[in-house]
Amino acid sequence: MSTDWSDKIILSNLTDEPALSDELASLADRLSSTERSDMPHVVLDFSAVTYINSSNIAQLLKLRNLLKAAGRELRICGVTDEVWSVLLVTGLDRVFKFEPDTLTALAGLQMIDEQE
Repeated sequence: MSTDWSDKIILSNLTDEPALSDELASLADRLSSTERSDMPHVVLDFSAVTYINSSNIAQLLKLRNLLKAAGRELRICGVTDEVWSVLLVTGLDRVFKFEPDTLTALAGLQMIDEQE
């Protein structure tokens, strides 16, 4: 479930399939219809996700690309060991930015906004 944590940050607490695919697709649709200047940062909380598939990985990459094109950040936090092992094997541990928890991710994004 996505929450507008602030005007500049969306926080999404994810769960396993099928909700995971639905939530990632919903976020991508929302961001695609947002002007670049109004695009928020996104924090994805994976603490309730026990597995991801190739479709989920494609959705994550799409989100990352949308945000990157607008100069915004995607932070992933609360990654479980099962999900982390998939990210390591695929090399995505070097593609995404990870934080240990939502508070750290939110604080980091707020610091970025203060510098802009």
